[in-house]
Amino acid sequence: MHQKKVEDTMGACASAPASPLPSATVSETSQSTASPPPGCPMHQKKVEGCPMHKEVPQNAESQSCSGPAHQERAYEYVQCPMRAGSKDDIDPSNMMPPPNQTPAPDQPFSLSLNREESTIPRAENDKKWVYPSEQMFWNAMLRKGWKWKEEDIKREDMTNIIKIHNQNNEQAWSEILKWEALHAKECPCGPSLIRFGGKAKEYSPRARIRSWLGYELPFDRHDWIVDRCGQKVRYVIDYYDGGEVDKNYQFSILDVRPAYDSMTAVWDRMKVAWWRLTSKSIED
Repeated sequence: MHQKKVEDTMGACASAPASPLPSATVSETSQSTASPPPGCPMHQKKVEGCPMHKEVPQNAESQSCSGPAHQERAYEYVQCPMRAGSKDDIDPSNMMPPPNQTPAPDQPFSLSLNREESTIPRAENDKKWVYPSEQMFWNAMLRKGWKWKEEDIKREDMTNIIKIHNQNNEQAWSEILKWEALHAKECPCGPSLIRFGGKAKEYSPRARIRSWLGYELPFDRHDWIVDRCGQKVRYVIDYYDGGEVDKNYQFSILDVRPAYDSMTAVWDRMKVAWWRLTSKSIED
């Protein structure tokens, strides 16, 4: 059940490319993304260099496009989870209770409302993406047609599912940062995540070709849209079953790469493919 349900929920959604970048290349370039230089706009009150850190006008249109609704008040659930479930906690902007935090009518046990902050920066503001609570994930699975009565599920199972889900996303972002390290000079502030979406039934061309060669198909696929200092870059992530869950709650093998949406992406993938080929030849 874990592998089928841990899909697209950061929202209620995630790594290694089939083979990693050569360590020398990554270590040289990733320093820029790991620790922004003192002159980076993110350290300035008035920012000019990196569009992702510019102040966005707070009009109705910008608010509606700033990200999923469940992210807008997410920090309340990180800082004070017990308050988050209160029926009196009404959002004055729409007179509605917090999204997805209400227990289902026939739910067999209570679930945590706490939400964990990720390490993934959100585009166009200084906050990070926040993962769903156990209750949000449960509600999301019900919306997708899952019937809990058909499975022997316990409260601790939901805790483990959330940990696996969060680890998948952290793993995916770590691999995206390796690719983005190729552009550290042009984007010293580092990338941020604009949005993401699940496409479990839309196999990527790469996944289909692998299946023709006898390999298994991925159990899920995501497309992540990343802001590279004003440039939108799409990444394709295929999720493969890695077997048993390890002590770090990692079980997926992720194939992460930039989509063929631009000549820059094509060139990046050609360079990395060449590095992998040459490094393997040296090892052999």
